[in-house]
Amino acid sequence: MTMMYQPNPIPAPAQEKGNEPFWDAAKLGKFLIKKCKSCGQTHWYPRELCPFCMSDTEWIEASGKGTIYSLSVMQRGNPNPYCIAYVSLDEGVTMMTQIVDCDLEALKIGQKVKLVFKPTEGDGPPVPMFTPV
Repeated sequence: MTMMYQPNPIPAPAQEKGNEPFWDAAKLGKFLIKKCKSCGQTHWYPRELCPFCMSDTEWIEASGKGTIYSLSVMQRGNPNPYCIAYVSLDEGVTMMTQIVDCDLEALKIGQKVKLVFKPTEGDGPPVPMFTPV
């Protein structure tokens, strides 16, 4: 039996001071991450100061390409199975996300994925998720 991702309504994300550029870019279909202005390291989740050297950071556009590092399919007792995963982006950071629009049983560690934005409830911005390439 093939298990397909069945989306539940996604609540609109909290928009807090400092993360407005991320959500504004998402509305335009662009995926941003942070990069340190001093040491050049990229990081996820976005924050004002670099977690490596505590210097200022800037927004950069990411490719939206990555590889599944780890995954778990949530299905037991759930009428809408889903996959939570860590995806290592080509830019070098790893983020927790969901893998969508695919056969959940066919997913595997090391599989290439690409970014897709999924709509949220109300007027909320879309959220980044991934689907197999």
